[in-house]
Amino acid sequence: MGNITLAISPELKNKMEKFPEMNWSEVARQAFIQKVRDLEFLKKFTSDSAITEEDALKWGKEVSKSLSNRLRKLNQ
Repeated sequence: MGNITLAISPELKNKMEKFPEMNWSEVARQAFIQKVRDLEFLKKFTSDSAITEEDALKWGKEVSKSLSNRLRKLNQ
C-alpha cells in the first residue's frame, strides 16, 4: 500500500484531535475512493456525450436565469 502525506491547518488539526477515536487515515482513504469514483463516472459520462463544455455553460446560464425569474415572481 502506498503512503501519502497531507498538510492541514493547525486549526483543523486541533479540531481533529478532539476526536481521538476517529481513524483519520481511513476517513481520508474513503474520501479519496469516493472522489476517484466520482471522477471516473464524470469522465465516462462526458466521454459518451456530444455536449460541449460551451453548450453546458450556455444551458447552465439559461437555467439559472429562468430559475431566478421564477423565484422572483414567487416572491412578489
